[in-house]
Amino acid sequence: MVNPPAKLICLDCDSTLSAIEGVDELARLRGPAVLAQVAAMTNDAMDGKIPLEQVFARRLEIIRPGRAETEAVGQLYIKDIEPTARATVAALKAAGWTPVIVSAGYTQAIEPLAKLLGIARIEAVRLNFDAKGNYAGFDTAHPATRKGGKPEIVRALKREFQATRSVAVGDGVSDLETKGEVDLFVGFGRYAERAKVKAGAHAFIHSLAELISLLK
Repeated sequence: MVNPPAKLICLDCDSTLSAIEGVDELARLRGPAVLAQVAAMTNDAMDGKIPLEQVFARRLEIIRPGRAETEAVGQLYIKDIEPTARATVAALKAAGWTPVIVSAGYTQAIEPLAKLLGIARIEAVRLNFDAKGNYAGFDTAHPATRKGGKPEIVRALKREFQATRSVAVGDGVSDLETKGEVDLFVGFGRYAERAKVKAGAHAFIHSLAELISLLK
């Protein structure tokens, strides 16, 4: 079945739709030393100091998150949701936009937030668990695990949805990489104001509610 043409908006999850970085919260469950190590890697990747693929597998091997821990972080996404996210997504959908979460986070953790927001499509990295719910790897083939992955995802989504207009929103350098693929790239700075993203974005906002006037 071919989708009718759509106005596509790709939304980052961590530090955008929610205040938290999911991988850091998983690391926090392993104690302060692991949190410090993982958070430093996350920040360096989001600031563009090191390629994402250098830290993606390494962080997960350090943490080895189980199914129950991943589900617990899913509830934290909801607890720390961006204050205007629900109203903004509802308004965007009412105005004919198709929202998609495009994230280098973990699908199972993001699903509860997506459901709350009424976002049907998630492009993120699926974790694997064994029969007992222990960590058993991740989808290594997903583009979001590497530098340049998000533009690849956006290109595919534009084709799939026959997008007549496309927008991307996010806080990190991996989000900024999508700028050449969309009509408008919006940097987001409520939780993390990154100089490279602010300088490179077409527009920069501190509340998702600001999207409504930007996209009129």
